[in-house]
Amino acid sequence: MQSLFADHDEPIANNDARNPDAPLADRVRPRTLDDIAGQTHLLAEGSPLRSFTEQNQLPSMILWGPPGTGKTTLAFALAAKLGWAMERLSAVEAGVKDLREVLTRAERMRKSGRRFVLFIDEIHRFNKNQQDALLHAVERGIVTLIGATTENPSFEVNSALLSRCQVYRLHALSDAEIRTIVEHALLHDAAMVMQRVVVDDWEALLAVAGGDARSALNAVESAATLALQGPNGERRLTREVLRKAVQQRVVMYDRAGDAHFDTISAFIKSLRGSDPDAALLYLAIMIEAGEDPLFIARRMVVFASEDVGNADPLALTLALSVFQSVERIGMPEGRIPLSQGVTYLASAPKSNASYVAIGEAQELIKSGVSITIPFQLRNAPTRLMKEQGYGAEYKYPHSYEGHFVRESYFPEGVEPVAMYRPEAAGKEAEIQRRLRDWWPERY
Repeated sequence: MQSLFADHDEPIANNDARNPDAPLADRVRPRTLDDIAGQTHLLAEGSPLRSFTEQNQLPSMILWGPPGTGKTTLAFALAAKLGWAMERLSAVEAGVKDLREVLTRAERMRKSGRRFVLFIDEIHRFNKNQQDALLHAVERGIVTLIGATTENPSFEVNSALLSRCQVYRLHALSDAEIRTIVEHALLHDAAMVMQRVVVDDWEALLAVAGGDARSALNAVESAATLALQGPNGERRLTREVLRKAVQQRVVMYDRAGDAHFDTISAFIKSLRGSDPDAALLYLAIMIEAGEDPLFIARRMVVFASEDVGNADPLALTLALSVFQSVERIGMPEGRIPLSQGVTYLASAPKSNASYVAIGEAQELIKSGVSITIPFQLRNAPTRLMKEQGYGAEYKYPHSYEGHFVRESYFPEGVEPVAMYRPEAAGKEAEIQRRLRDWWPERY
């Protein structure tokens, strides 16, 4: 438990003393909102959190985002900006007894007219009883709650508590923001300055970070202890030194450059070519390089429709389930549904007939074809429209044998033409057979 109280009563002064034995990420943690890198959608002028603090107000909230994006830093900076007392609990370590003790102290503070922020890390790990106790304290205004979670709060936080909190989503930090944070640490942390640490291979470091500032700073600190002193006394963090420090291969992968586009291209082409093993290899490259897993999952959803289509209609359902699973559970566990989706999609029968069909239909519209709807296909919700012939002579297919009747459904003056041409693969072979029976002149 981390407290901003002396003897659990008086707030500690907001000094800038840093523990030299703390990890680098802790030593260089920003203390003010202005020093925080990233999350401009929450902190820029006119944004929600900036506006609240300017009015000396703060709602209870859930900060939801990937690891290393500044949830804890933001909570402390908000409390410091307002000058409110704050105490931190870890949902992993704290029990009901710990929570009750904190709430008792908060009640004392409230009665003396002082505002109290309770920050709970990994709030999704609190059980129902703990969340219910929090609900009572939030409702009565005993505490302003700031919860942090990497999990989707819609699934992991009880709905009554969630309804009393604002949910603010933090984004993975960009490469530029990670670089800014690391450069600041190298210039302002005493240990880094004394060791004259220099990053030689930013691409390698950013690949290790994967949008996580803590991972980047941990890698820098570990690599600095392994790097040999150069002729001028500097310690240079090369790709090899970083690889040794983090004990993993640093993949050559620029998430904003050619490697990003080349790898996702090879991934999709391997899926399309029905090679699950090659597709898994490219998936592994992207995971190890810190690619956004939801980006990968989104591409798989598109692929399921574009390249598998009606040859296996379940492919789209599975791809959507993969996306939702990754969104809900995050990484590293998200690699498991990603792998399942990749192997299924690569092994599925393929058809791009639906993809080709909508392209042809759009081209037909762009060519200026008539789009006048025949009267028998028009809706007739009023008596006047019925009198004008709307819906007249429409043949209801369910009234005919086989639930089918030969009728023209194209706009007036447009010759029926096949745009959807199903392949003789998987489920689409059955669709092809039915369409040939119904529309032999087209199929």
